[in-house]
Amino acid sequence: MKDDMAKVKKITGRPKLRVPSRGIVEYCPGCHYGIITRIICEVIEELGVEGKAIGLAGVGCSFGGAPTTIDIDWASCPHGRAPAMATAIKRIHPEATVITVQGDGDLGAIGLGCFMNALGRGENFTTVFLNNALYGQTGGQMAPTTLLGMKTTTTSQGRDAKTSGYPLHVPEIAATMKGVAYAARCSVHTPANFQKARKSFKTALQKQIDGVGFGLVEFVSACPTGWRLTPLECLDFISEKMLEEYPLGEFKNVDTIK
Repeated sequence: MKDDMAKVKKITGRPKLRVPSRGIVEYCPGCHYGIITRIICEVIEELGVEGKAIGLAGVGCSFGGAPTTIDIDWASCPHGRAPAMATAIKRIHPEATVITVQGDGDLGAIGLGCFMNALGRGENFTTVFLNNALYGQTGGQMAPTTLLGMKTTTTSQGRDAKTSGYPLHVPEIAATMKGVAYAARCSVHTPANFQKARKSFKTALQKQIDGVGFGLVEFVSACPTGWRLTPLECLDFISEKMLEEYPLGEFKNVDTIK
């Protein structure tokens, strides 16, 4: 047994940038934000930009706690204003690698105007957009990304298009903007999709580093508390419901902005 243990080799572990929780439970059981946090840490480390990375955290459980979980410089932003703060920081410090991390309410509702103006200007930073189809932190209300027919605390009979409109498709919209270099949607609900998501985020961040332009990666994410499902049931809900409305893939990937 002793000889066997001597041959054991560690092949994986916590990313260096992932700060231990120090006893604080950051996310609900089954939430995918912890997995996405790992991807962000791993890619920043792999690209070697730890000392240049600056994160802008949106309001909500989407990443309101990010300054305590990822060991880079962070700022917590007024609700929906992460793109404005990212714009200022990137222009003052063009050598920095600037990332906004925002939920569907922060980006798609109160912050939609700020986000769209950043796209229109073709700002050279990267946005991580977290889509769990509702407002997780404030009680599970309907969000711009809530599925048609989906029940939330403010759509007890299910979302109705006649009164509440249709789900917002952010990467597809971003892909139409000339200043956008990369727009993709991914998930982390399977190991294979985790690897694809990691590749997408790395591509988006590399576009910024190379000075090509704006990059956006949407993560379709589970919210067991808001969805009133077990963590395992959430995986099926993503596969059968969320991805039907929100197909995965790249919607734009260019190396030059014309």
